[in-house]
Amino acid sequence: MNNLLRLIGRRLVALPIMVVGVSFLVFFIMSLSPVDPAYSALGESATPEALEAYRNQHGLNDPFFVQYGRYLWNMLHGNLGTYGAGSSSVTDLVAKALPVTLQLTFLGLFFAVIISFPLGVLAALHRDRWPDQIIRVFSVIGIGTPSFWLATLLVMAFVKTLPVSGPLPAFSVNPTGWFLRMLLPAIALAVPVIGQMTRVVRTSMVEELDRDYVRTAVGAGIPKNIVVARNVLRNALITPVTVLGLRVGYLMGGAVVIEIIFSLNGMGTVVLLKGIQENWVTLVQGGALVVAIAFIVVNIIVDMLYLLINPRIRSV
Repeated sequence: MNNLLRLIGRRLVALPIMVVGVSFLVFFIMSLSPVDPAYSALGESATPEALEAYRNQHGLNDPFFVQYGRYLWNMLHGNLGTYGAGSSSVTDLVAKALPVTLQLTFLGLFFAVIISFPLGVLAALHRDRWPDQIIRVFSVIGIGTPSFWLATLLVMAFVKTLPVSGPLPAFSVNPTGWFLRMLLPAIALAVPVIGQMTRVVRTSMVEELDRDYVRTAVGAGIPKNIVVARNVLRNALITPVTVLGLRVGYLMGGAVVIEIIFSLNGMGTVVLLKGIQENWVTLVQGGALVVAIAFIVVNIIVDMLYLLINPRIRSV
């Protein structure tokens, strides 16, 4: 327990540093944009005097580090800025869109885990036999299938049988409607990850099955299924969990694209695409920053899982 608390403490200390680093990177990249935030906010009809007044009011003429310091201070207080002529809140829009993206991401992750882990274990236990060969073919197909291409095919194939557009029902109000609306986007998102994770789980299981302690335990008369269930699975999960944590970032990035194809009001459609189309730099900046921070938090959670899966990892 003490080791777990120390690990959590180290990660919590590192979290603010990583957040500041990511915020600086996002702010710096967006500062290179040639788009004038004043022009984007006030529109084509704005006079030069009005544009200059807007820049002075929002500190756009200040030095870079002064602007970044102000942005960081506001971010720490939950203010990601404003966008549009009406000075709408970026934070409010992100707060509405982020849950949709997270729901899609973790539903896709759930599908990937419950399918890839059993397939990988099955392939390893039947190494080089026909179940392994069949699973290998399907995993390679999954790896080579782009999510956006599969999403387009699913829309065309199920446009008359499953909802592929329209509003997303609230899970608490209509769980069946929510699941059906999310089903095809989650499948499109999960298929490439299923292919990748199946190969990772199989490789990790095969390496663990070849270790001396497995042969010794089986030779001592312990049934192989007991050895696999109690020892091999737990030790073999370390590498897949590591890869899975990295795949969450891919899933979040893929979800942004999938949302656009399926017209889901998540970070991709409502924040990033809208911000790019309307040249609202602060909106794109806020959306990118929130996604990046969410990815950092997820990877810290994955670090915690290492210790739960294998207590020997105490020096992380």
